[in-house]
Amino acid sequence: MLEGIKVVEYATYMAAPGAGSILSDWGADVVKIEPPGGDPIRLFFKTIGTDITDNPVFDFDNRGKKSIVIDTSRPEGQDLVRKMVEEADVFLTNVRPGGLERSGLDYESLKAINPKLVYCSLTGYGLQGPDANRPGFDIASFWSRTGVARLTVPKGEDLFALRTAFGDHTTSMSAAAGICAALVEAGRTGQGRLVEASLFRTGLYALGSDFAIQLFFDRVASTKSRHEQNVPITNFFETKDGSWICLVSRQGEVDWGPICRAIGREDLIEDDRFNSAKARRKHKEEVVTILDEGFANFTKEEMSARLDAESLAWAPVQTLAEVARDPQALAAGAIVQTPSAKGDGSTYASPASPVRFPGADDGPKGPSPTLGQHTRDVLDSLNLSAEAVEQLFAENVVA
Repeated sequence: MLEGIKVVEYATYMAAPGAGSILSDWGADVVKIEPPGGDPIRLFFKTIGTDITDNPVFDFDNRGKKSIVIDTSRPEGQDLVRKMVEEADVFLTNVRPGGLERSGLDYESLKAINPKLVYCSLTGYGLQGPDANRPGFDIASFWSRTGVARLTVPKGEDLFALRTAFGDHTTSMSAAAGICAALVEAGRTGQGRLVEASLFRTGLYALGSDFAIQLFFDRVASTKSRHEQNVPITNFFETKDGSWICLVSRQGEVDWGPICRAIGREDLIEDDRFNSAKARRKHKEEVVTILDEGFANFTKEEMSARLDAESLAWAPVQTLAEVARDPQALAAGAIVQTPSAKGDGSTYASPASPVRFPGADDGPKGPSPTLGQHTRDVLDSLNLSAEAVEQLFAENVVA
């Protein structure tokens, strides 16, 4: 879909490189500018004492890209980036605004070089306001500052961290969508645009329904324990063999009867204590206890069949090990084979990008690059003389 689109990625860690990986999967030519020493995520497993050739965390966000090492702290390095931008369609960065301005790599500077450039800035908090230059990480900007961390925890329990790069990759999706929208506009008008994505704003959108309630009513309900749910039949229940099932009730009164039949308690269908949403809310603890007892009479396999027979909405609560074996994950294209960085033609399973384009090649276009693997190739594409290229290497501007 994005074949022929040239992306210059000047970014490290996960959120912005994740957006670049999505664009690469969709066909864009992505050149990753790395600092001397490389993107710190290359060291993810070495940091915890494991040294492996394939780094599934780095590879996930950088497969199919080219790598060039440039020391952008030096004027010659900054000039090289500007040279790369001349023919680019997209410039993607998560460098803080102040640093970009000081090095002449901010939007206005690069727009003057290439008016059609789509310039995506991905930051912690956006490009304006008192925190525009504050460092941003997903556990801080996406999870904590937005209120997600407090709202997710049931009242009275300790706070907990979100999992690795959860907020980063949610923001990767929003940045990739914004870039694609701006590319459509640039193709129509010949003019590029600044695209501003942030962990903070994406987190607020991800929490949007609750945030909308807060903004409208000036309050929002706290997260409740299982026995305190206002809609107790939308809940989690454990089966006889220790598996958990997420049960979801639809609006209105259509699901109470089917749920009762599924757990073998038809006698409760017309019980005035439970046969309306208002009554179930009043007796919510008792409702959950009854359903707990009902689910505990059946194994996961048996309960699954009974819920399906009643056309109820439900899902197993799975571990990632179970997800990796889930036939639906494969059928949905959510797991793809990524070429190994070993260069021996082998592949390994990895998460797919978030959108499928049936009939199109929407998967990894190659392995993640080794550090500086394509430096000479990229410099050659800039029509620099052989002497100029060798001087850049000799002076350690590139590697």
